[in-house]
Amino acid sequence: LAPTYAPATAAALGGAALPPAGGGAGGGPHTGNVPESADASTLFTASTRAVIYGLQTAAVQNMLDFDFSCKREMPSVAGMIYPFGGDHVQKFYWGTREILIPVYKDTRSALAAHPEVDVMVNFASQRSVYPSVAEALEHSSQLRVIAIIAEGVPENKTREINRRAKERGVCIIGPATVGGIKPGCFRIGNTGGMIDNCIACKLHRPGSVAYVSRSGGMSNELNNIMAMHTNGVYEGIAIGGGRYPRPPLFDH
Repeated sequence: LAPTYAPATAAALGGAALPPAGGGAGGGPHTGNVPESADASTLFTASTRAVIYGLQTAAVQNMLDFDFSCKREMPSVAGMIYPFGGDHVQKFYWGTREILIPVYKDTRSALAAHPEVDVMVNFASQRSVYPSVAEALEHSSQLRVIAIIAEGVPENKTREINRRAKERGVCIIGPATVGGIKPGCFRIGNTGGMIDNCIACKLHRPGSVAYVSRSGGMSNELNNIMAMHTNGVYEGIAIGGGRYPRPPLFDH
């Protein structure tokens, strides 16, 4: 989308334009788009930005509500990818203010428009998840993390995705996962549940305990336990319930 399109459309809809994209200076694979405070083992920071594959407006709004509660300077969702329609914008809420998030028809154009993005949250179905992830892996110089939400991905396709991702140095979370969360920084999709549950579990600010789980339900229970008995969660990742989850449990 042309840089002037979103503000013009915002005025037409009576909403506010999306805040300008942040820094992202290029460089070698992965390291160029990572904030200076991050290192090679850091998945998410308070500056992490993502693209969402699929027109999952409810999940995007949940991510924006979490961002706002964490007092992020900028929404974590830079854009959405929906290959079954043309480029357009979707209206969301940033607190009480309306903002516009662009929707692109392919991964290449979305990543080209947002060079600061280094995470993809993939909501494609089990039938289309393999080609969509394969396309994303062609941009491994920019993407560091790809979360695959879909269940029922064929095991041979999962193994092929894992092989290709390992060759390119991309971290795959999933498939069959709710995602992950880094309190005060970033959350994948609907991880942690509704925003009131996130606040009750102290996920709006970082704690000291990290965990790795196999399921979303287990993650929610761990969030609750950590909130009751510790100062909260530092980071939580659900690697998924499939036979070949990535990364393996002990790698985390």
